[in-house]
Amino acid sequence: MNKTLLFLLSSFLFLVPITSYAYIGPGMGGGLIAAFIGFIAALILGILAILYYPIKRALKMKTKKKLHLNVSDNEHK
Repeated sequence: MNKTLLFLLSSFLFLVPITSYAYIGPGMGGGLIAAFIGFIAALILGILAILYYPIKRALKMKTKKKLHLNVSDNEHK
């Protein structure tokens, strides 16, 4: 019973907002925003870099096959 009451009380205390008198200056705020944007950009560029080569190879094979078919059609005429 005591443990349950203690658990409920401690859970409730985490929900009560506590005023924080902290200040983030413009330099720190700008750095934080730049780091966040850089992290997101690195994730997007990493995913694109992983997907770029297989897509490029597939498109190259498609154009090669198309050129091969065009050459074959011209030989038969």
